[in-house]
Amino acid sequence: MAVPKRKMGRARTNARRSANDKIAAPSRSVCPQCGEAKLPHRVCPNCGFYKNREVIETE
Repeated sequence: MAVPKRKMGRARTNARRSANDKIAAPSRSVCPQCGEAKLPHRVCPNCGFYKNREVIETE
């Protein structure tokens, strides 16, 4: 059974994890009504439209 000869330091462990465990930024899509950026498959917070119909009232 493979056993490490020396203890791996916290800095080395955290450096390895920081390279692989990054959180990706959420993807964005463009609202066809107003052209603002929005999260996909969600109501546009700017105009209130989803799938070419008004879902919520906005000013």
